[in-house]
Amino acid sequence: MRDVALLTDLYQLTMMQGYYQNGYADKDAVFDLYFRKIPSGGGYAIAAGLEQVVEYIEGLQFSVDDLDYLKGLNLFAEDFLKVLQDFRFHGDIDAVPEGTVVFPYEPILRVKARISEAQLIETALLNIVNFETLIASKASRVVAATGGGSVMEFGLRRAQGPDAGIMGSRAAFIGGCQSTSNVLAGKRYGIPVSGTQAHSWIQCFPSELAAFRAYARTFPDQCLLLVDTYNVLKSGVPNAIQVGLELEAEGHPFLGIRIDSGDLTYLSREARKKLDAAGLKHAKIVGSNDLDEHTITAIRAQGAAIDSWGVGTHLITSKDTPALGGVYKLAAEGKDGLFEPRLKVSENISKITNPGIKKIVRFYDQQGKAMADLIALEDEQFQEPLTIFDPIQTWKRKTLTNFKTRELLVPVFRGGKRVYDLPNLKEIQTYAQRECDSLWDEVKRLVNPHHYIVDLSPKLFELRQSLLLEISNSVEKVSKTMK
Repeated sequence: MRDVALLTDLYQLTMMQGYYQNGYADKDAVFDLYFRKIPSGGGYAIAAGLEQVVEYIEGLQFSVDDLDYLKGLNLFAEDFLKVLQDFRFHGDIDAVPEGTVVFPYEPILRVKARISEAQLIETALLNIVNFETLIASKASRVVAATGGGSVMEFGLRRAQGPDAGIMGSRAAFIGGCQSTSNVLAGKRYGIPVSGTQAHSWIQCFPSELAAFRAYARTFPDQCLLLVDTYNVLKSGVPNAIQVGLELEAEGHPFLGIRIDSGDLTYLSREARKKLDAAGLKHAKIVGSNDLDEHTITAIRAQGAAIDSWGVGTHLITSKDTPALGGVYKLAAEGKDGLFEPRLKVSENISKITNPGIKKIVRFYDQQGKAMADLIALEDEQFQEPLTIFDPIQTWKRKTLTNFKTRELLVPVFRGGKRVYDLPNLKEIQTYAQRECDSLWDEVKRLVNPHHYIVDLSPKLFELRQSLLLEISNSVEKVSKTMK
């Protein structure tokens, strides 16, 4: 990762200086990173971005140029700039592994460090985790919509800049895409690359047939032809069949065709008939053209004969939900390893935080299906039978028996040193698929999915309620004093 010490909001640095100048720099703090709403109206999200978080933390230091720039702002004291000169992260980070299925309010990343250190890294962590989790989650929905078909991620040209294009390709692969058109992402992360040709290629030759033959000569074993430049059924498919048969006669496999416009259901079905009648039953049909999970579902329901899907804009931008909205909130503060829980109160109930040092416990039935999650305090243990309840609608209760448990957060940094072995991207993708398989189909519905249970443990619920009451009483006293 590039020089990123200044990849932060200005107020993180001004708060850091304030901590130092007011004697708070060595205070310890615990922050939780979580999101409040599942993107795209889905039933789950896929955590992503941890590898880039690791790269950021390991490379976090201020260069001479960084310090000169900060000095030129005339905001920062000389003694504080000297502190930044030797800055390194010395804290602890726990996180869910990339590819883990996650839900709102669960701390998918937890930072325990001196408050000045924890404050500085907030913006970068949110930047990384918000985007990659968003795209991985969207990709998972798109892949699910194909019902087992393959998805090629074609989003680079529509991404919001080069970094979004590259990291979006990575996240889309975690979410289940099988390849990308992004060559740099392919090189950097080992993602299979795929692509055909543009309409301009077809237009540059005297005829569509000549263009197809030229491409077949150039790539005889990787020939997949774009058939909608002029007319799919009257020109494109017949010419593709002719070239495909010529290739097969020479001992080369004909891969198939891509349709990038028009009624994909009708055109693919008719194209399939023509390919099969010509003896090219093995040739694949790729569909593209501003697809998302909903259009793919509708096209498949109408009987489209599409084997693979090229998805670009709607995937790489998560067009229907372009931001995850993850937050990073103080949960505890203290000194010398002794922490006091902290709570943020809001008139908006969704913005009230969960206090204390927490973990996520997932409960599975004996078949390995996820039944529920509990956000619990770090030292809690659970035994059967266990009755859990909704923290808002507390009358909604469920008793769990005969379960297996798993704690989702794993140590990543201890004392600023990495203690976690990063898996490769294919391993993350495989793990993400297992995570999705652990969910009931009702949770994975694209529209109106079943609400997966995420409750607070009784101990955490009681702590939250007591702090809410304590803060309310304190505010009331101040209000009376001011009158």
